[in-house]
Amino acid sequence: MKLIQSAQVGTFESSDIMILIDPADMGTGRDIELDSNVILQYGDDILQSIHKILDKYEIADVKMVATDKGALNHTIEARVEAALLRAMNIQKGTLL
Repeated sequence: MKLIQSAQVGTFESSDIMILIDPADMGTGRDIELDSNVILQYGDDILQSIHKILDKYEIADVKMVATDKGALNHTIEARVEAALLRAMNIQKGTLL
């Protein structure tokens, strides 16, 4: 799938993660910047959760900034998926 616009999801609250996504030029790969207060302990797990969702949507080229405040894996995956859907213009805002 193709990203067509920038997107943002999440908050800086405890147990959440802020995800900022920008489309990248074809062939540039995945540029993921991770900032977390638990990066030494869980950085690899957080990146694995991010890549899992990027793989699910077959996203090869993306610029992403992830600012983690202790989010659990299911929260990370949900935030990344919501950001991708917004960046693909499939989801807009919050669904009620």
